[in-house]
Amino acid sequence: MATPKKRRRSPGAQGKPGRALALIIALTGLLVGGMFLAGTKSPRLGIDLAGGTSITLTAQEQPGKGDAINPANMETAASIIDRRVNGLGVSEAEVKTQGDRNIIVNIPRGTDEEQAREQVGTTAELGFRPVLNAVPAAAPAPEGEPSPSPEQSAGEQDDAAEGTGDDKAEAPEGEESPADEGEESPADEASNEPSPQGARQGPVDEPTPSPGAPEEGEQPGGEEEPQESPVPPEGQEEAAALMQRLQELDCSTPEARANASQAVAAAENSEPVAACDREGAYKYALGPVEVPGTDVTGADAVFDQQRGIWIVTMDFNDAGAGKFADVTGRISTLPQPQNQFAITLDGEVVSAPSVSSRIGGGQAEISGSFDQDSAADLANVLKFGALPISFQEANVVSISPSLGSDQLQAGLIAGGIGLALVVLYLLFYYRALALVAIASLLLMGGLTYVVMSLLGPAIGFALSLPAVCGAIVAIGITADSFIVYFERIRDEVREGRSIRPAIERAWPRARHTILISDVVSFLAAVVLFFAAVGSVQGFAFVLGLTTLLDVLIVFLLTKPLTSLLARRPFFADGHPLSGLDPKRLGVRPPIRGRRLAPATAEPKEA
Repeated sequence: MATPKKRRRSPGAQGKPGRALALIIALTGLLVGGMFLAGTKSPRLGIDLAGGTSITLTAQEQPGKGDAINPANMETAASIIDRRVNGLGVSEAEVKTQGDRNIIVNIPRGTDEEQAREQVGTTAELGFRPVLNAVPAAAPAPEGEPSPSPEQSAGEQDDAAEGTGDDKAEAPEGEESPADEGEESPADEASNEPSPQGARQGPVDEPTPSPGAPEEGEQPGGEEEPQESPVPPEGQEEAAALMQRLQELDCSTPEARANASQAVAAAENSEPVAACDREGAYKYALGPVEVPGTDVTGADAVFDQQRGIWIVTMDFNDAGAGKFADVTGRISTLPQPQNQFAITLDGEVVSAPSVSSRIGGGQAEISGSFDQDSAADLANVLKFGALPISFQEANVVSISPSLGSDQLQAGLIAGGIGLALVVLYLLFYYRALALVAIASLLLMGGLTYVVMSLLGPAIGFALSLPAVCGAIVAIGITADSFIVYFERIRDEVREGRSIRPAIERAWPRARHTILISDVVSFLAAVVLFFAAVGSVQGFAFVLGLTTLLDVLIVFLLTKPLTSLLARRPFFADGHPLSGLDPKRLGVRPPIRGRRLAPATAEPKEA
């Protein structure tokens, strides 16, 4: 007995289109829910739409530093400028490099333009100041003279010891730094490891806790003979005033730290100051600048193969070497925190090493819990000062909010007109089948809006006018995908196949063509994104994003929805308004059990 052959499924058949539709619905719900949970109900607008100030800085050659203008230093400068701008309280400011020697600073509206221009391109001074006192920013500063360290409870002493035992800085190997034999510094006690020469510091941006633990055998509340301050203020009144400023100094918010850093930057090098660290964890009373940053001739981040750690090496000129040796020798005998040497940049303390012995020879080495990035950051600060490159203000453009609003409105009107024309064409040419295309276009627009809203806080994406143009161009790309698929279905019907098999058989060929077209568009967007500069990158980014969304929608919505509609008699029987009417396509009506036959002239009877 012959076994009946199993019916082969059409190669393009999709057995369960409902699953694909459920997947796209779930993905859309997830993205929309994420947008509302993140509290971002609209895309972040770029400066050309929201208004603000755009400043173009051009790098200038420096005498003796002919190789200073390079990609690494440009990125370092952009990072420092970004910290400055955001330190002014500017929200969502954009700082980016353009070309090989330009930096663009886009500051949204609501910011003092003159203040921003003063802070953006200046090369602030780098300085080494002795620490007179240091306390946690959350705790009140001690009143009185800066010399004695504040007392601590036993728990606070343990915390301080633990905090100072992480990192250290030493003189380079092969060079001697005279130290008092048999004397152990508080920093060495805290780390439980000998350090006969050099210094000890906390990691960058995490300054060493100021108050030190008492020496062995000393009672926590015991009296200690006051030692002379490394740089005592002139008179008791100045000392009291400095301690009062330290007590009143607020380091709790970025705005407060920005105000404090501006006050320090405005002070003379010969004046003592009160300063915050970058993170707002500690605040310091600092003496006058002992070694200016101009005395540093070089600094590098080096990986020590023997110890397996990253270190930062510093080189001083002749004047700086003598000053550094004198001040480290003087403060090394003082108790914590007065044996610390603060490195200040832009009015903030970026590092505060504690010194345990005199460091001579014009070279020093800072080691500890650095990784490659933090070591390179500190090396760049030491080597180049505030900015690794000098900049000249090349252009300043103020953009009014009304102009940006007009541009956005014009772009949206243009997009609406284009979308309406595409919809009218689809309805005229594809009749009811155009409903699939319209649903896909609506979902495409919705997903694009949601994704751009999420990318604002996630990666700092800002919707600019060129980006709006990229979204408008995406309408044509998406419409091309529908037209390719629908025309392949019509070709299958013209060849004599009925509607449902034609829809399934048309998909593999249409899918291949759609993928090739989208890959070409995506590659063009990638090349344009990396080759272009400025706002053109926004156009390329949105073009690439919408191209990826087009693939997602065609596969998970357009094809499954078309397959489901083909099961309805309205489409399966080729209704004249369905867009798949065999008569309009030049095919005779289907005969039960037979394939559609192309329409030909019937022979006349004899």
